[in-house]
Order: sequence, then structure tokens, then C-alpha cells
Amino acid sequence: MMNSEAGGVLGGGGYVSDTDTAGFEADVINASAIQPVIVDFWAEWCGPCKTLGPTLEKIVNEYGGAVRLVKINVDENQQLAAQMRVQSIPMVVAFQDGKPVDGFAGAVPETQVRQFVEKLTGSAGSPLDQALEQATALLESGDANAAHGIYQQILQQDLGNITAHAGLARAMIANDKSDEARDYLAELPDEMRINSEIASVISALELANDTGVGGDSAEFLAAVERNPGDHQARFDLAMAQYGDGDAESAVDTLVEIVRRNLEWNDGAARAQLLKIFEALGHTDPITVEGRRKLSAVLFS
Repeated sequence: MMNSEAGGVLGGGGYVSDTDTAGFEADVINASAIQPVIVDFWAEWCGPCKTLGPTLEKIVNEYGGAVRLVKINVDENQQLAAQMRVQSIPMVVAFQDGKPVDGFAGAVPETQVRQFVEKLTGSAGSPLDQALEQATALLESGDANAAHGIYQQILQQDLGNITAHAGLARAMIANDKSDEARDYLAELPDEMRINSEIASVISALELANDTGVGGDSAEFLAAVERNPGDHQARFDLAMAQYGDGDAESAVDTLVEIVRRNLEWNDGAARAQLLKIFEALGHTDPITVEGRRKLSAVLFS
């Protein structure tokens, strides 16, 4: 019979169970009248099953009860496997309203499994995806504490979620805990640190160090107005602007340095622009517009 479950997508619980021939009607047929049930036919000796199984379990748990996964060992339930016409494993069959409605065979890629579950649930995204969107919105609105808590809960469910790791570090930075964020990112595996989302946060930390110049925007602006050729003052102005949260003005100020003297300080302005673009993210409107302005200057 079906194993009991507890918790939800953010609670560390699961929606995966085992059943057998005796429990099939209750655990699959009857249960699918309430919510979709995915049946995974597998065996201990099956190598591809060991690849597909964990992927199925992970994705089903992300959906927090919107769908269930029931696993059936074909060696222990040969009659049931024959009735279900299982000819090769792994074989996956989805049930709704007591009837098989979809399925596939073989260890397909994770993206295909996600599409399969999404189609079955009619959902545009799992509860985990929705939680990520909520945390991101909170962070962007300035509620870093609430975002921090949600990112932590997501990672309790999915420790390999790079977006959540990056978001958690950004929440630390927003809470003036840059050293804590730096230590946190340093402990991540190398394959995560080279991911663009994590690299973007690392760039943001580097910028946090760069913006620690003395003085304020007004002071540097006055210096630039006195001497428009003072590239160091203009550079310091850009860093002060970025530190004040005005990334758009910082980008414009750095682009102006590039326009006046690309090679100043070994190309420091262009290098700093690239850091800002990486820290903001490639799709950020400021990045998109900033790259356009930089290209216009470089290739005019």
C-alpha cells in the first residue's frame, strides 16, 4: 500500500510512494480521481531507472501535492506489469480520473520530464517556481529579510537550485552582509560558481568593494564640472552613483569616460562597465541600454 507523506514543496516533505498489485487500485486508479498520479515502473537491476527515478521524484515534490508519483517494482509485480503492457523499463504512465492519459519510456532528459508533468497538471510553473518568483519580487521591492527566508526554504527542498543560491546571496548583500555573502558563495561547488547567475552576484560583490570610495556623488560631480578632463573624478562619480543605487547614471558616466578616452587607466571604465552589466544581469534594461550606448561609442 501507499506510503504516507507529509509537508509540501517548501516543507521538505514528499509526494512519492511505492505500491504493489494489491494496492494499485487504491493508490493509482482511485487516487487519480482526486489528482494526477504518475506511475514509474522500475527494477533494481535497471540502470536507466536509477537515472530517471530521482529526476521524477524531485520534480513531483516541487509540485507540492498537485501530482503524485507511485513507484512499482516490476520484478515484484510481474502480473501487474504484464497487464499494463510494460515491455521495457523505465516506463512511466500518467493516470487521471482512473484512466491512463499519457506516458513515455526510457530515461528522458529532465526538461522533457518537466514538460510531461507540466502538461499533466496544466500548470505554468511548479510551486517552487512560484516561490522563486515571490522571493525575487520581495528582493526587488526592498524586503530582503522576507526574500532571504523564502530562498532558504527553497534550498531546503532543492539544494541544487542555483537561482535560490544566487538570490540568497543577493539578499545578504541587500542586508549589508557582504562578507557573509562572500563566504557563502565561496563554499559553493566550482560548477555552481561558474554559472552566470552566481557569477553575477560575485561581480556585484566586487562592485560593492569598488564603490567604497571616499566622498559622495555631489563632491565628485563638482570636481568633474571644474575639470571635465579629470577622468579619475568622473570614475569616482560613477562608483558613488552605483553605490547610491543609481546604476543607470553610473553606466552613463562610465560610457562618457570611454567616449573621451577609451584607454584611460588601462581601459578601467570599460572594464567597470562590464562588471556592472554582469552584476545587473544580461536581461536587465539598464544592461541592455548600456551595452547599446557602449557599442555606439566604440564603433562610431
